[in-house]
Amino acid sequence: MSLQAADRPLTELHDAMLLDLDGVVYIGAEAVPAAPEAIGKARAAGARVAFVTNNAGRTPARIAEHLTHLGVPAVPQDVVTSAEAAARLIADRFPQGSDVLVVGDIGLRQAVRRMGLRPVTIADESTVAVVQGYSRSINRDLLDQGALAVARGAFYVASNADSTAPSEWGNTPANGAFVRVIAHAGGVEPVIAGKPMGPLHQEGILRTGATDPLIVGDRLDTDIEGATTHGAAGLLVLSGVATPRDLVAAPPHQRPRYLAWDLSGMNEPHPGPERRGERTVCGGWTVTTGAGAVELAGTGDRLDGLRALCNALWADPSIDPTSAPVLCALRTLGW
Repeated sequence: MSLQAADRPLTELHDAMLLDLDGVVYIGAEAVPAAPEAIGKARAAGARVAFVTNNAGRTPARIAEHLTHLGVPAVPQDVVTSAEAAARLIADRFPQGSDVLVVGDIGLRQAVRRMGLRPVTIADESTVAVVQGYSRSINRDLLDQGALAVARGAFYVASNADSTAPSEWGNTPANGAFVRVIAHAGGVEPVIAGKPMGPLHQEGILRTGATDPLIVGDRLDTDIEGATTHGAAGLLVLSGVATPRDLVAAPPHQRPRYLAWDLSGMNEPHPGPERRGERTVCGGWTVTTGAGAVELAGTGDRLDGLRALCNALWADPSIDPTSAPVLCALRTLGW
């Protein structure tokens, strides 16, 4: 996989925009500056837009309310959460009315209930499954109940395995960090419903009816890996977790098809780096590689320089992406 060209805006090339939220549309309580205008422009161009998030804590209604407050009009049907994907996994396996221990917040409890299951907070012999999602108020009692139920044989599902989430203070522990508590104590690894795994991707496809969606996210290990795994186009935005240093070192299954500063990139064409022997050219930048050396030269949009650098390194696995020449090239580009 390498970064590719698009001669038209991505909203014209793909039939739905499946947008991650944290780090893409908003960070904490605030919108990513370019996001409201970019989403409005995509919708005005006729693109279908859905918000697909690994965050299982809030309900679709609360998320839609938050989006609307930030200048991105939305209704609950526009929001697809990992809580819904996790609840569907359990509902497909057990009869309606079955008891499910919910280690998480109201968004997860409501998703379980909407699937015809009974959310509980104390596990006993009738508990068929444990479902875990992110909660800022997670407590020891629920973690204990979850570990005990899993150890007794309850089906274990996690809404997602993100280890961190962006916030106004920086990256903070997310659901994947707390999943390790129950997995370690209970001795069982969970089935993951969220990105990069299939259940949440399928929920987004079902909701939008998309046949060729664009997956937009800020994480390589969830958003982009999910897109690559399921054969969809991925657009990485640099407004959240992933950094240019992460990107140049990305393994093949975590490499995006497109790269942008932020969501405005879905409304634009994308230049494609061209490989010319030992030289990779994009816009006004050229990267020359050979015998372990990496040389970057040029002017213009720094993102074009990063595109050229990524494709050059990805085409030559003999180059260590953490080596001094690569770090020097990133510093030349301002990172």
